[in-house]
Amino acid sequence: MNTPLEPHDPYLRTYTEPEVTSLLRELHERGRPFGIRWGSAAVSGATVDGRLLIDFGDASVATLLNLLALLREAGRG
Repeated sequence: MNTPLEPHDPYLRTYTEPEVTSLLRELHERGRPFGIRWGSAAVSGATVDGRLLIDFGDASVATLLNLLALLREAGRG
């Protein structure tokens, strides 16, 4: 697995709300076979230092990307 992203990574500021919404859709699809569901997860509209937050406990985009990386890797195995 790649090194997890840190919540303060400047690269995360480049993600737009539509991009993050698309990533959340992918998370729902990839997580379903593992029983992982975040039906209420959505872009919260809130930001911290220019980074969007995800509305499941106000997780950062880094959390979303790290979860997706794990699910993508699990899907290969």
